[in-house]
Amino acid sequence: MAKVLVIDYEKCTGCRICEQVCAVKHEGVVNPARSRIKIIKWEQEGRYVPMACQQCESAPCQAICPVKAISRDENLNRVMVDYDICIGCRMCVAICPFGGMAFDPLAQKVIKCDFCDGDPLCVKFCEVNAVQYADASEQSIEKQVAMADKFSGTLRKVAAAIASV
Repeated sequence: MAKVLVIDYEKCTGCRICEQVCAVKHEGVVNPARSRIKIIKWEQEGRYVPMACQQCESAPCQAICPVKAISRDENLNRVMVDYDICIGCRMCVAICPFGGMAFDPLAQKVIKCDFCDGDPLCVKFCEVNAVQYADASEQSIEKQVAMADKFSGTLRKVAAAIASV
């Protein structure tokens, strides 16, 4: 069975160690803005929500990319970005239901989780086991989809409230 990042939202303490080790691994700097996993403080629910690419089988980011910079590697069960082709239009960032795509303002390209080539550092450093690299079970995927739906619904309400002002 394919492996994915399985996130237990109930366990996350918001320490942001995962963001730091990710940025160091990929960019050589301790800068959460350059991380491929993001911790969002969700005030309404009183929790922290780790957000990372879920490596969707039918990835909306891949479908929307105007230059076909996003592809799926079936052997490694991951969605990949060809940074030589990416034009930084951010359409993939806008369409991702999991908040798994981010924009790196320094590189002017999108960035996303690549599982650290099969050995994710965020998992190794998460002391409370909120982030795990495990088999993609239907139950874990359904839980993450439900959380993404709930979170995106809240964001839509906030955006509508702001637009009406």
